[in-house]
Amino acid sequence: MREKTLERKLTEAVKAMGGIAPKFVSPGFDGMPDRLVLLPDGKCAFVEVKRRGEKSRPLQEARHGMLRRLGFEVYVLDDYQQIGGMLCEISTA
Repeated sequence: MREKTLERKLTEAVKAMGGIAPKFVSPGFDGMPDRLVLLPDGKCAFVEVKRRGEKSRPLQEARHGMLRRLGFEVYVLDDYQQIGGMLCEISTA
């Protein structure tokens, strides 16, 4: 499945839960995750979207680590079947 298709499925699922998943763009700060998932009750996480089996680049891994050290959840999504479980984790955190 293409990244674009997976991102669309993610944004649709987030919207169905009453949230938003805007594209996260950070000029001058490469390697940040693709989407910011914002759910009701102030729940949020960063999501990196990849094609099935594709791994994050070293710079992306470094950014994910930085965000996690700051206390944020970061997910790497490469299969649409992961979406439900991931959103459940975010909403119950």
